[in-house]
Amino acid sequence: MITDKLKKIRENLDLSQRQIANKLNISKTAYGRWESGEYIIPLERLIDFCKFANCSIDYILELSEDKKFKPLNINRKKIGLNIKNIRIKNNLTQTEFAKSINTVQSVISAYETGETLIKTSFMLDICKKYKIFASDILK
Repeated sequence: MITDKLKKIRENLDLSQRQIANKLNISKTAYGRWESGEYIIPLERLIDFCKFANCSIDYILELSEDKKFKPLNINRKKIGLNIKNIRIKNNLTQTEFAKSINTVQSVISAYETGETLIKTSFMLDICKKYKIFASDILK
């Protein structure tokens, strides 16, 4: 689980929740909720965590055992295009694609146009369902 990886990496860095929260410029409560699984870490913060911890997003999401950090940037338009390409490659309409990850067509449309940044949970669902890496969506 993501929560286990966050905790394991934090402990390997020999940091408390408060210390890592300070490094990420967030509250200890927010970080604690991500690590406990009460909330899912937002994609922007997950990327910040990866940069700080120098580890791969695919490793944290348990999509790969490769820990090597790969630089990531948030570009909603490029991410949206990558999502659209995954959908098209699988010959799916936006509605069919949405249904496959338990959401609605308007959400997929907003992701594909870059209007909205994909949520970590949906990105993970897409990765698992379509057997791709998160780093491929974010590149």
